[in-house]
Amino acid sequence: MILDSFRLTDRVAIVTGAGAGIGRDIAVAFAEAGADVVVAARTRSDLDETVRLIEKTGRRGLSVVTDVLVEDDLERLVAVTVEHFGRLSILVNNAGGTQPRPAMQTSSRYLSTALQFNAVAPFVLSRLAAQAMVDTDGSGSIVNISSRSGDMAMRCMTAYGAGKAALNMMTQDMAADLAPLVRVNAIGVGGVATQSMDFVTTNDALRTEFVANTPMGRIGTPRDIAAAALYLASPASSWVTGVILRVDGGTTKPSFDLPAPPLVSARAREKP
Repeated sequence: MILDSFRLTDRVAIVTGAGAGIGRDIAVAFAEAGADVVVAARTRSDLDETVRLIEKTGRRGLSVVTDVLVEDDLERLVAVTVEHFGRLSILVNNAGGTQPRPAMQTSSRYLSTALQFNAVAPFVLSRLAAQAMVDTDGSGSIVNISSRSGDMAMRCMTAYGAGKAALNMMTQDMAADLAPLVRVNAIGVGGVATQSMDFVTTNDALRTEFVANTPMGRIGTPRDIAAAALYLASPASSWVTGVILRVDGGTTKPSFDLPAPPLVSARAREKP
């Protein structure tokens, strides 16, 4: 049966940023497909709720409080997973994100943090996980949660877009390095109704603009992304690596526009 190719029976997955939103939905979807899931985030109470939802499916869940910006935490996350479950099959690098900020108000520190959060941390964890996958399971799959901001020019997204663009390139380069034992793919996520999109979903004008500019006529849901992640993590995509799968409602241009202050000369600013 073709549906059997989408099963994750008895596989072990790590999902970062799994305390809410997209990460939580991916973790639960993987459990529904038969996997045991280790969930990582900074807030214990959020992780415990995700584990409760995983266990409702009949699978095992484990919460590991993790700050992905701390390399020791990433090493511990992989070690605890292997110690607890004896193997590692799948990694989803979902933790990430950077708030919109106009380019002229973006400091070097803000840009560096965006790169660290969205690209460097996933790279470090992918490197650790890939070795653990090969050592314990013989092969594996890494799914990076990226964004259309990484390949689409948008105002006020310099830091976030740079971080996700780096993640996209990292995905493709690591896929070449790690094939054929470990597949590495990413999802180019469009606008999804999560807490990070509250500034759109709670603003009538921005929400209307977003829906009007999205061919599928709606904002995405975390479940939309979870379905794509399941495909990329499962044997159904066994001949797929180095791909950035766009899940964005069909958008070919930004669905909304954030205002950025105009760049003016010092002389113009001095005029009364």
